[in-house]
Amino acid sequence: MSGTFVGMPAFPKAAHDAVNNPTLRGNLRHATHTIRAKRAKAVSEVSDWAALREAGKQIKDHTLRHLGRYLVQLEESVTRAGGTVHWAADADEANRIVTGLVKATGESEVVKVKSMATQEIGLNEALEAEGIHAYETDLAELIVQLGKDRPSHILVPAIHRNRGEIRDIFAREMSAWGRPAPDGLTDTPAELAEAARLHLREKFLRAKVGISGANFMVAETGTLVVVESEGNGRMCLTLPETLISVVGIEKIVPTWQDLEVFLQTLPRSSTAERMNPYTSMWTGTTGAETADGPRTFHLVLLDNGRTDTLADQVGRQALRCIRCSACLNVCPVYERAGGHAYGSVYPGPIGAILSPQLRGTASEIDASLPYASSLCGACYEVCPVAIDIPEVLVHLRERVAQGGQVTRQGTKVVLKPAKGHAAERAAMRAARWALSHPGALRTGQRLASRTRRLHPRALPGPGKAWTGSRDLPAVPAEPFRDWWQRTQGGKENGK
Repeated sequence: MSGTFVGMPAFPKAAHDAVNNPTLRGNLRHATHTIRAKRAKAVSEVSDWAALREAGKQIKDHTLRHLGRYLVQLEESVTRAGGTVHWAADADEANRIVTGLVKATGESEVVKVKSMATQEIGLNEALEAEGIHAYETDLAELIVQLGKDRPSHILVPAIHRNRGEIRDIFAREMSAWGRPAPDGLTDTPAELAEAARLHLREKFLRAKVGISGANFMVAETGTLVVVESEGNGRMCLTLPETLISVVGIEKIVPTWQDLEVFLQTLPRSSTAERMNPYTSMWTGTTGAETADGPRTFHLVLLDNGRTDTLADQVGRQALRCIRCSACLNVCPVYERAGGHAYGSVYPGPIGAILSPQLRGTASEIDASLPYASSLCGACYEVCPVAIDIPEVLVHLRERVAQGGQVTRQGTKVVLKPAKGHAAERAAMRAARWALSHPGALRTGQRLASRTRRLHPRALPGPGKAWTGSRDLPAVPAEPFRDWWQRTQGGKENGK
């Protein structure tokens, strides 16, 4: 996975800055509560939601267990339908493949469907370095691009912006990217949408190359699926002569029948709709100049840390994710900190478990992400594929605390200790020793009770963060063992 956002600090520092921004917190609170309420209503309409959720989980787990077989089947199906499949081990290779394909067409502009995978690998920046301009066509992505900003939500990348801010961005920046915003533009949603529509229409009609991701890939037919709500995706998928799709290898499903489950759960969990307004599916190429759809199709299958994640029996469940963003909208930490604090294109609870697995935990921010949670479990309750995010968070915390990255020095494998957890590891070793020696434990308990008046009410150093909002538990006047011996004579059940 490509690096973190440039200059991003660890989550605690970034979150501290975010919670002190009242405009950001107001925007997030309003948006997440609105989406959350709509989703709950849409899900309540489905009597077999629990069964659909379990079916989605089982389909994903089965596919991940047999991922190699289904990927080969997908490649054969796409090739048979007239497409070309490319395999990318990491972000650099994926960017080289895509930039090479665009340059081969002789074009210097591309239009893009909203894609987490292309954001993950930093494709726009790679294309720009080669003199190729990539235009985002999703409304929220357009706002982020024009504002020289970063996405902060999986479904609504510009969730941190309000209407007034969007109006200012359009009025200030649109002219440098193409058709300017209309004079006298106000912040009413209809006018903002119309300004974006007029700005993008000339790009749709001019572009010869489109770039997309995909929500799903069907192995048995080689069909790719994009679901969206605005129609921009349909324009990008049908008008350009060349279509390049960059898709993570985990987005595959075996059959059309499997796809049926996710086309019921994804819309309700993401946009709170019974069905997405635009569900676009394509299989290979049209093969005719007069037909709709691309005459040349390339599929770039992206690994970029996914195979390593698959090897972790606990952490691999993160690869079930269908990018619905339901976990973000119920997370109390995300609501207050915002998406930028996560330093990744995958914010919120799913980002806290996905990014450290795709990128590793060597950087300060990736090592901090598993701790960006209260472990309340709300994310697990709303996940349409039953990812136990709290379980994975605890699992990753253990990994961070036990050690850092495994590195290779020549023929020697070296474990680089994790920074910032030496005291925690020392405390755990001391506790293990004490609990293994009853005599020492009893002596320590008695000493703690007799010196209880001298104990501080707050921890020093890094512990201040924990005791800043709570007191340390009071030590009892005598240890339980001594109380039991005194009151019960050490006999079981008082006999």
